[in-house]
Amino acid sequence: MAAASVAGYESRQTLQNFSVGTMSAKDKPVLYGYFRSSCSWRVRIAFALKGIEYDQFPVNLIKDGGQQLTDQYRKINPMQQVPAVCIDGIIISQSLTIIQYIEETRPGPHLLPQNPKKRAQVRMICDLITSGIQPLQNLHVLQKVGGGKAEWAKHFIERGFQALEQILVQSAGQYCVGDEISMADICLVPQVYNAARFKVDMTPFPTIKKINDTLLEVEAFKASHPSCQPDTPPDLQS
Repeated sequence: MAAASVAGYESRQTLQNFSVGTMSAKDKPVLYGYFRSSCSWRVRIAFALKGIEYDQFPVNLIKDGGQQLTDQYRKINPMQQVPAVCIDGIIISQSLTIIQYIEETRPGPHLLPQNPKKRAQVRMICDLITSGIQPLQNLHVLQKVGGGKAEWAKHFIERGFQALEQILVQSAGQYCVGDEISMADICLVPQVYNAARFKVDMTPFPTIKKINDTLLEVEAFKASHPSCQPDTPPDLQS
């Protein structure tokens, strides 16, 4: 299991102190993320599944008006979103891009199937979640929606889950696509966590629920869970 240490969290390092030029290919990756960000959680799961040691640099999306909106963080990720990862001397943002880079450059269990048809199914499920569900209920969008944001989020999660359930009935084995954990599973679990936050009734989605319950027993998903991250508030820790 990969170990995640905290870069600058205990030493009070600031974003201003960070320089990509100081990183080498031998250094551990640094994940800029937030404990409850589903996109950050995807990357934590991928690191854990691959057994990659990494440092975490928490970026609080709420404190001080949002630390992701600072000029310092804009230099790391111009979109001012989490996650971003410094790895091999470069910075990569967007969770699926980060995960695919990890898949292409690190050994360990494959996160994409070798079979082209199964690989296409995995990518379809990933896109459905990361493009069709999650962006419509992320923090920035909900802040713009204003009143009724919980109902807004719940509506779009349920709408997406209706489609996802139909797909998984056809593709699932033990996991989203067959019996091997893939990027699809990495995307699924954080989205189900979000669904619970917005009180989505999972009864109409038995396949989603079954796969999620199975994955939550896998150590990589346990270790990366929002309840046990270095920036998790004490009242939300497991």
